[in-house]
Order: sequence, then C-alpha cells, then structure tokens
Amino acid sequence: MPMSTTSTTHKLVHQLQDLLTGEKWTRATLNNYTVANFEELDALIEQLGVEALEDEARETCEEHLIHTKNSIIALYIAGIIDLSNQAVDDANLISLTQIFFDNHKWAIVEYLAQRILNYGENRSALRILADVYSSENEQEKLHDIWERLIRVDFEEADIVRSLAELREKDGKTDDAVSYYKKALHRYISKRNFSNVKDVWHRLVALAPDETEFFYHAEQKIGRQISAERAIQLLEDLYPAVEQSGNWDKAIELLKRVLDYDSKNHWARKEIIQCYEQKHADHSNLEEYIRISNISQSWRPVHEAIADFEKHIAFDIGNFVFHRSWGIGRIKQIESDLVVIDFVQKRNHSMSLKMAVDALEVLPKEHIWVLRAVWKREKLKSVVKKNIVWTLKTVIRSIGDGADLKKIKAELVPAVLTAGEWTSWSVKAREILKTNPDFGTLPDKADHYTVRSEPVSYEEKTYNKFRADNGFYDKVKTFEEYLAAASEHTEGLDSDSVREMVNYFAGYLRSVNQVTDFTMCSALVLRSVFKAHPFLKPQELELDLPALYERIENIEDLFNKIEIVSLRKRFLDLARSVNRKTWPEIYERVLPYHRSRELLLELIRHGDEDIVHRFIQRTYENYRSSREAFVWLVRNTNDDPWMYDAGLTEERQLLAMVHLYDLTFRDIENRKEVSLNRKINKQIQAHLLRDGHLATFMANAPQESVGRLFALLADMQYLEAKIILDIKKQLLDRFPKFKFYGEDAALEVVSSKNYLYCTNSMYEAKKAEYNHLQQVEVPQNSKEIEVARAYGDLKENAEYKAAMERQDGLNNRAAKLKSELELARVVEPTDVNTDEVFFGTKVSLKSLNDEPDLTYTILGPWESNPDKNVISYQSPLGAKLLRHKVGEELDFVINERHYQIRIESIEVGTFS
Repeated sequence: MPMSTTSTTHKLVHQLQDLLTGEKWTRATLNNYTVANFEELDALIEQLGVEALEDEARETCEEHLIHTKNSIIALYIAGIIDLSNQAVDDANLISLTQIFFDNHKWAIVEYLAQRILNYGENRSALRILADVYSSENEQEKLHDIWERLIRVDFEEADIVRSLAELREKDGKTDDAVSYYKKALHRYISKRNFSNVKDVWHRLVALAPDETEFFYHAEQKIGRQISAERAIQLLEDLYPAVEQSGNWDKAIELLKRVLDYDSKNHWARKEIIQCYEQKHADHSNLEEYIRISNISQSWRPVHEAIADFEKHIAFDIGNFVFHRSWGIGRIKQIESDLVVIDFVQKRNHSMSLKMAVDALEVLPKEHIWVLRAVWKREKLKSVVKKNIVWTLKTVIRSIGDGADLKKIKAELVPAVLTAGEWTSWSVKAREILKTNPDFGTLPDKADHYTVRSEPVSYEEKTYNKFRADNGFYDKVKTFEEYLAAASEHTEGLDSDSVREMVNYFAGYLRSVNQVTDFTMCSALVLRSVFKAHPFLKPQELELDLPALYERIENIEDLFNKIEIVSLRKRFLDLARSVNRKTWPEIYERVLPYHRSRELLLELIRHGDEDIVHRFIQRTYENYRSSREAFVWLVRNTNDDPWMYDAGLTEERQLLAMVHLYDLTFRDIENRKEVSLNRKINKQIQAHLLRDGHLATFMANAPQESVGRLFALLADMQYLEAKIILDIKKQLLDRFPKFKFYGEDAALEVVSSKNYLYCTNSMYEAKKAEYNHLQQVEVPQNSKEIEVARAYGDLKENAEYKAAMERQDGLNNRAAKLKSELELARVVEPTDVNTDEVFFGTKVSLKSLNDEPDLTYTILGPWESNPDKNVISYQSPLGAKLLRHKVGEELDFVINERHYQIRIESIEVGTFS
C-alpha cells in the first residue's frame, strides 16, 4: 500500500509539472480553450486534495508564474487552492478571468467568475459577470448580479440608483424607496451633491413622511458636504411637510434649518406661520407672539422660540406642575393673571411671569397627570395590560430617554408594588429590546427612547455599538450582530456595518505598538473577512503574523484579552506562527488561560513536562494563585498527569481545605470579597457537594485521613456538624481509629453529636443568629429589590453584590442554626477537675527544654490561641482530654514534638 500511495503522489506532481512545461501561451491557444479544459483542471485539483498535495501544487504553480506570469494552468490551480484555503487573495483568478474577458471568451469568463463566487461573494467577480451579461444583453441575469454586487460593494451607488429606477418603473414603490435610500447614503459618502440632490427629490416625491430618514441623511450631508447644502435640501423637503398639515413636523424641520443658520429670515417667517396654524384656537396667541418678540429680527431666534413655546403652553385646561403643590390645571387666564386649581390649593392666582418661571406645563398624557386624575386601580389595570403603552407614556414623560431604574421610579410604589414590578419589568425589558418602536440613545445604550418611526435591529445594534464604552463590549456587540445577520449578505451592506468594521480597522491603519486592542481587531476582522470578504476595505493590510512578531510581551498582552473566544483565536495564531516553539507559548499563557484543551494538546504533542511544571508551580503557589489551583483540582483531579506531577489526591484536598479556611477569613476581613466568595463556593462544591472529601475519608489510608482531619478540626469556619459527621463516619469504619494528633480520648467526645460551649458564648451566638434573621437578611432583601431596578441583571453590579451578600448571610445563618442545635452549655459548677476536659485550666511542664505551657480548654466558639484558650476539638486539646495530674505525655502534632507532664488542673475562666 505505501508503494501505491507514493506512486500516485509522484504521478500527480509529475502530471502537473508536465502540464506547466508543455503549456504554450499564444492567442491561438487562448482561442482554443473551452470550459471543458478547466473542468479537467478541476478534476486534477480534486485529486491533489485527496492526496493532501495542495500546498506542494501551489508552490509549483507560484514558481512557474515567476517566469510565465500569464500561465493559464498555474493561475487557475494556484487561485482555486487559495480560495479553497479561505485565503482573501483572489489576484490569480481575477487576472486569469481578465485575460479571457479581454478576448471576449464569455462562456469561460462566466465559468471562472462563478468558480470564484462558489467560495463567497466577490466584488471583482460580480463586476466581471455584470459586464458579461451587459455585453450579451441578458437583462434578467444582469439585474440579479447587480442585486448581489451592491451588497458587497459599499462604494457602488449608480447601480443602486438604477435598481431603484427599475423598481419605480415596475410600480414597486417600497422597493424603490429602499434602493433610493441606499443610493442616497452612498452618494453622500462620495460627496456627489448633484446625485444626492436628484435622489433626495425622488424620495421626497415617493416617501415624504419618512422624516427620520431625511434628518439622518441631512446630518451626514451637513458633516460631510456642507451646512449650506443641508439647508438647501431641508428647504426642498419643507413644502411636502407643510402640505401634510403636520405642524409639529414642519416646526421641527424649520428649527433644524435655524440650527444651521440662526439668521435665516425665510425659516423664521415660516415658523411663525406654523405656530399660528398650530395654535389657531389659543386664546392668547397674538399676545404671546408679541411678548416673545419672535417676529423681531433683533432678538436671537432660539431665545424667542423658547420664550414663545413656554408662554403658549399656558392655556385654559392645560395641566401644570409645581414642585410644592404638585399637579394643577389652568382654570382661567385674564391679561397678566393665571388662575390654577391645584389638588389642595384651589383658585390659586399667579402672575403670568411667575407662572412661566415656577410651573412646568405637562401634556395630559404625562404619567404624573395620569397618576393625579385617574384612580389608582384603573391606572394599575392599564399599566399591567398594556406594557407598550405604559413604556411609551413613561419614557416620553421624562424627557424621551429613560432606563429601567427611572421607569421604575415613576411606577413603584405609586402604581405597582415592588412584587408586581418584578414580573412586569421582565416583560418590559424584552419589549424594549425587540420592539421597533423603541430605540436607544446614541451615548447611553441602556437608555431607551420612543421612535416616531420603527427602528431596525441593525440601527439598534449600531446605537448600542456607539454607546458601548469598552473595546471588548464593542467586539461582543459587533460579533453578535454578525451572527444574527443572514448567512448571505442581507443586513451587511450598510453604512452601520461599514462603520463598525472601520472602527476596528482604525487600530490597524497606523500601528506604532501592538496592543491587545490591535491584535484583537485583527483577529475579529480576519474572521469577518473570511465569512464576508466584501467587507474588507481595499486599502487595509491584514498581516496577522507580522503583527504577532511585533508583540513586545506576549503574556501581558494575552492577559489583557477579556474574551475567551479571542484568546483561543490568538493561541491558534501563535501556533501557526511558531510551528516548532508553540508549546513554549502555551506554557507562558497557561497561568492566565486555564484550559483543559490546552493541557490535552500539550500532552498529545508529547510535552508532559510543561504540564507537570504548570501543575507544580500552581500547587506551590496555591495561596496566591487560588483561582488557578481550584480550577486545576476541579477540572483535572482525576487525570493521570496530576499524579505524574506529584499532586496526589491527599495533597489536593489538604490545599483545598486550607484555601477554604483562608477564603472564609478573607471574606470576614472584607478582602477581595467577591473573588474569595466565588472561590469559597467552588471549594465547598468540590469538597462537600461533589463528595470528594467524604470519598477520600472513606477510602484513604489511616495516616492520610489523620493529616486531613487535623486540618479540618482546626477550621473555625467549618460547621461543627460536618466535623462530627466525619468523625462518626471514620469511627464506624475504624472503631479503634486514632486520628492524627489525637487518641482514644477523642472518641468519647466525637461519639456525641454535641458542641460544648459556655453560656455567655451560647447567648452571643443566639443573638447573632437572631440579628441575621431579623435585621440583616430582611434589610439585604430590600437592597436586592432596589438593585433589580438598575437594569439588565447580567450587567447589574449592585444586584450581583446584593445577591452575593444574601448568599453569605444565608450561609452564616444556616451554619449558626446547625451549631446552636448541637450546642450544650457547660457551667463552671459542672466542671470536674479530676481530669482535663471542657472548662478546665491545665498547666503543663515541658520535659524537652521547651517553655512550660498553660491552657484553658473550651470549645471552638471560644477558641483564642493568642490568649491560651484552645478548643477541645483541636489536635492539642483532644490530646490532653481525659488525662490527670502527674501523667506524662509524648506525642507529635503538625511536626512539633511534645514531651510534657500535667502539673495542675483547675476550673478555668469562662468569660
């Protein structure tokens, strides 16, 4: 079999070389080429793929092209192999296609272009096909290609306009409007005002009501072309808006003109006429126009408009708000006097000037007005049934921009209870995200606004992208949008997508130092361009290996990458660049990127020594590398490489128990609370919930059990019941088992499921438990309800902190409850000084030149080694139990050798 494979390989390589050598490039040869010739080359390429010879074949073709740049065979085979490898470079095939195009070989040109398009949309191939179909007058095929081309070529505007004109001619107005809009944006980007103006006029004729679109386009024209041109187009739009009779829209348009040019006399004159039409029934219209001086050119127009709008809002029947008197309604206006009915201040008179300064006029749909004039049950019923209406009402009431926290403040407790809000807000949050009637503010992604025209998912995404503060937040938003977009190209041929691409491309256009932002931008764009090559800006160079080689500190850069998928892509790049030394790179980043797949990959590659070094270093530094060590134990504890590295199950558990105690201490001392609480929960799950501690205690050798139990017994934060259960389990297994550092005296204590304590400590612990249950837990529950209102719970730091604290409080309460149930109070009068036990004070004489010792033996609650008070459950306390005056003891605890004689036993101090 090997001989056959080798023979086939040589045959294919020689066949390719013979083809290249025998090829003669002449016009006659070119004219004799047919599609069948390329189909034969396709068969050869397929065979090369089966034998995994594409790389060798491509190198052969590239070498041949150095001397024969127009070789048809070399260009085709190298080009197809490039595309099959998802390379962005299509130069070889495009050059070949152009050769046949110049010679009018349309069938071959179409075949080659379609072969390129088999691997994804391609601007050059589509343009060539368009030219072919145009030359052959195949209009239907041409229009289909145009449709595809405009989705991948963001610069193309004329074809988009042609498609719009075709749709308009066919009576497909909605499609025509869509194409005209796209063409308009593209002409704006080209700064081609003549075409911008023409397309603008067509849109005014076909869709005059789409003012949101016109205003968005006008802003771009003002920025990219000139303010004068923007004014000109707004003036062209105005007659259609005026004719509609929508005076609010007409006024808004004129205000936009005046924002560009405050001295525009035409706009000033028109806006007065619009106000006269809008407020034709107002009792004081002429007076307010006069006193605002809006018709007088000497007064700044924006001041005059603000003054007029503030006055004109005051009319009989309108609602107003005063910060002290609340909601009122204008009852009467006579000359300079305004009479208002407030709820608790009827017929209150104010001068017009004072009213304008002190009162806020509210529309009758304002949530404050509704709360004042509707019965609560009626409003509550509507709010619950019609969430969309409620959201629109509240958001418009508070400046047309609000997050969930502000919305809640308007509804709770005035309309909804806190409990009702919880379920209501879940539905509301989903509506705000998906309903096209709601958009987000450009600078605040969590603040929603009510749209006069529906907003697309694309626009919502783009607004969120712009509002995202962090680089990695923008990466997530961008990639989420791409994942949600069609597998083809709908939704990708837009200015928004192009601007998002350009954001990341900006990090690559001028690179002084390769940072994590630079590298991640390249990684993101490479993935995008592979799936959608047409999104790649033509001038952008994307040389990832070259960028990688310029990294100054790989570990530092890698550690800054916040997204796991980007870390994986970075490691794939590192492996492709460092084909021989990639295991060293993996070793350098393992402390920052804990991945079982990385460990397996190193093992498969034969680099067990790197895995062993990582395990050993992590174990040696487990106190400072807590997350890494806990991850290692939880994810790889059963793997052979742990034992090969010397990390036995006993060592794992000893370190985990020690960390369990350390994290409890750090949480109590408010040191990195969130991190330590997370690690603490992970350790608890591994030791207790997953049963690793119980399994080890039930199966390990006696000596190992003793060492682990000695550490457990010394933990002041571990529930006493757990310790007692473990003792009972082991005594059931080994009736005469002597724990490490203990003797049979401990069996007497451990066989009783009691926790001995003093009365004062029992009362203190009971008070602590009651305070937790009655004060701290309820208070924190209220804080959780408040924190829920702050927005999306996934991104809500206040909510997370409150929930973490609740977990901590509940755990403390459960532990205290368990201990109190086991507690047995010992009074001083109960103490027998015939032998060492709870409540005794024992003096010890050293027999090996160590200092003499005196200890009071109490329980784990009272234990205070700094004051020479030790627990009867501790290794030393347990060792002394049941011994009498004059007895000499010889034992070892935690590698310390004790040789002592009991000198005296008396009743200890209990307080």
